[in-house]
Amino acid sequence: MNYGFVIDHRKCIGCHACTVACKTENHVPLGVNRTWVKYVEKGIFPNTRRVFQVTRCNHCEKPPCVTICPVTAMYQRKDGIVDFNSERCIGCKACMQACPYDSIYIDPDDGTAAKCHFCAHRTEVGLEPACVIVCPEHAIIAGDLSDGASEAAQLIAREPVRVRKPEQGTQPKLYYIDGDESAIVPTAARHEPFYMWSQRNANIHGGGAAYPVDSPLLRENTLAAYDVAHARPWGWQVPAYSWTKSIGSGVLAIPAIAMLLGRLSADRVRDIALATVALLFTALTTVLLVWDLEHKERFLRVVFMPQSKSWLARGAFILITYSTLCGIFWLAAVANFSAVTSILLWPTVLVGFCAAAYTAFLFGQCEGRDLWQTPLLPAHLIIQALLCGSAVLVLLPESMGGSRQALSVAIPALVICLILHLLMLLGEVAMPHTTDNARYGARLMTHGPFARAFWGGAVVAGGIVPLALLLGVTFFGGAERVVAGLASVLALAGLLIFEWCFVMAGQSVPNS
Repeated sequence: MNYGFVIDHRKCIGCHACTVACKTENHVPLGVNRTWVKYVEKGIFPNTRRVFQVTRCNHCEKPPCVTICPVTAMYQRKDGIVDFNSERCIGCKACMQACPYDSIYIDPDDGTAAKCHFCAHRTEVGLEPACVIVCPEHAIIAGDLSDGASEAAQLIAREPVRVRKPEQGTQPKLYYIDGDESAIVPTAARHEPFYMWSQRNANIHGGGAAYPVDSPLLRENTLAAYDVAHARPWGWQVPAYSWTKSIGSGVLAIPAIAMLLGRLSADRVRDIALATVALLFTALTTVLLVWDLEHKERFLRVVFMPQSKSWLARGAFILITYSTLCGIFWLAAVANFSAVTSILLWPTVLVGFCAAAYTAFLFGQCEGRDLWQTPLLPAHLIIQALLCGSAVLVLLPESMGGSRQALSVAIPALVICLILHLLMLLGEVAMPHTTDNARYGARLMTHGPFARAFWGGAVVAGGIVPLALLLGVTFFGGAERVVAGLASVLALAGLLIFEWCFVMAGQSVPNS
């Protein structure tokens, strides 16, 4: 069996009976929806037309929400239904980022992920989903797509049908007959502050999607007359986690590279100080990750009940490994076991690079956020870790191993890392993007609500200004350490601003 839906928009009258039936049957709370109807009006009066789109989970053949879930709370049944287990869910919201269709929400009562599950409790006893039986026009058809005799399979074979976002490769099993481009493409219709019956809900967590009036993706004379709002899943903790992880994973790398090149001598005090910074910031990274969970008490399930394909679960084990190596390195440095620290240094640094870069692969599993799926991201995250390591080495007091020799290594390293960071940062927003979703996200960063923070904070104050200070540091004489320290603080602050812009802009692209 392979269950799927066909929505016949030749018949849909936009009555919302499916939405009401779904809420009633599945006890869906106010403010969230498993099924909803979007209205789009197009044309110029009196030559106008209103089109509808029934929207819900697509029960994909290759569901990204299942792959990214770290504890198998989202799973695919043998009959093709993508279902969820609220008892296992930790509320990490990764499945919401993975879904390209805005079909998953966090239940405000339970704090767990939920969505359309094909009314599995009805399907299992031979009944049709509630939305199907309530539709007065028989515009919603559910059935076994592998059964050629089923009405759904026959409609797909006979009628021209389309799916939403086929470019994502999820192979959705929600097919539209006479689906209108202005409704199916989320960025096509203009959204005003109000809809025909209500205002846009700007009070949902995170503010939801952004709709700039000057978007080049808008279609002329096309207005969203009714829609529902969707939360921005990840809050400030995620960009902060990316920043603290960059610091924690990169602090030992610059001294290790400099020692390998013969530019820096070993220093036990410096090793203790930098390993302490690594442990503290990696621990802070873990705190921020747990803080963002809806069910914080369940966080150990990522370790004891992991889903092996999820990079969120894999990342947890990478962070544990890195923390363990840092801890042993710190103990060896405190005990003055120089042979042990020499042996452990490079394994710790290399695992630190893995800790820095794994987020790129986690973001790669977020199929709903194309801005994050850039091929530059793994390398960029390692550069960010090296940037943070250079900045921390500059800020290290002489009493903790921040000698003039270390400073002479850290300043040119920070210059190189800042240049590479700026080039990659600009490359991520200026390079040609393959999808409208990615182009929209990049535009939100460069021309939309995040433009001031991006250009003023991440590029100028956090990139160009510290770079200029470092390049001119030889002209400041005895104030060299102070100027370099200021540049390091600006560089670290600019990186945090960039992380915030990157994470929030990616989540602000409308997916439905």
